Amino acid sequence: MKKRILRLTGLGLIGLVLLCLGSILLLILSNRTLPTHSQVVDRLSDESKAQLAEVVQLRQNLGHEVWPGWAETDVPIIVYNEVYAFLVGYADPPDGWMRMPQEQERGGPWEIVPGDDFFGQPYYRQPLPNPEITPENFTVKVGEQWVATMWTREYAEIAFYQDFQDSLPPFLTAVFPYRFTWNLILGETDSYIAALAHESFHVFQGMVVPERLTAAEFANQYDAQYPWDNEVSEADWQAEVNLLQAAVRAKTDEEAAALVQQFLTQRDERRASSGLRAELITFEQEREWLEGLAKYAEVTIGRVAAASPNYIPIPELAADEDFHTYTTREQYWSQQVGEVARLSGREGATRFYYSGMAQAILLDRLLPDWKERAFDPGVMLEDLLREAVWPDASTIHR
Repeated sequence: MKKRILRLTGLGLIGLVLLCLGSILLLILSNRTLPTHSQVVDRLSDESKAQLAEVVQLRQNLGHEVWPGWAETDVPIIVYNEVYAFLVGYADPPDGWMRMPQEQERGGPWEIVPGDDFFGQPYYRQPLPNPEITPENFTVKVGEQWVATMWTREYAEIAFYQDFQDSLPPFLTAVFPYRFTWNLILGETDSYIAALAHESFHVFQGMVVPERLTAAEFANQYDAQYPWDNEVSEADWQAEVNLLQAAVRAKTDEEAAALVQQFLTQRDERRASSGLRAELITFEQEREWLEGLAKYAEVTIGRVAAASPNYIPIPELAADEDFHTYTTREQYWSQQVGEVARLSGREGATRFYYSGMAQAILLDRLLPDWKERAFDPGVMLEDLLREAVWPDASTIHR
């Protein structure tokens, strides 16, 4: 009996080893076929045109349910691949673009893309001779017009794979599950459309309160001075974001308000105990305002579309097998909320995208008119939260 058990155990281990080896072999073979360049570089693909048209339609039809005035804003879009930048939604644009808020002039003349159109309208392109000088993924100005900017979805995937391969140790590059990881991040067309909505919201911020966008973006100069590697501060931060996530997931408004009070108290104590300088506190608040609100718009607009029975995506997206008509957006929202409690230990200001997003979600619940003042000078998201849970104005910390 014992020999039989040993034999079965041995066979099971052999099977497990073979399964692991088979999985590794499949990963190696899959990774050898990762795309390394865009299939079409000198014009927008039909898929890319459909994605851009959908983000415009989505914002124009449902943007008002995310933020007052966003739907009515004119938002041209630049997308770029490894060779060209393309501009849609802007007739007869002046040369180049201006990197904002640095006001750095970039690029050259725009030309009409020959032999092609964007849903019956001309669109424009210019070559990118220097791969280090692109419109990036944010917002720029073309002439006096604010414009959303981002990779094409196809090039985003290529750049994602290349960045991972460059950052991984050599022994992992052949077996890392690149495609699986990509699918978790931007693999769905719905997620790419949401990311374009994120950048479109930055356009809205720039158009409505350009001075606030400038201040928030320049606050990033303090990134290198922030105590990312301070273990005590990071432990306090973890306690803080745990409370923030719990507040978002609270079942009642009363429970949410109580948890927000604990979150704000913990935040004040963390800053005091770590001796966080005033400019670093401002760095946190400004990045939460700038990127947290854009992240909030990103995760909210898909949920709104999913809950709107009369909203119909553009027909051209029907052929896109990665587009799920926003049916996965509730799950995406929950997953993004889950990221809030996994921020500690991550160096870089990405954490403030999520902490700002969570505060905005809570403000929807606890202070319904908060958006009327969120763009006012000096008003930070945590200020509005303090007002929501401590109505006595003397408790507001600014």
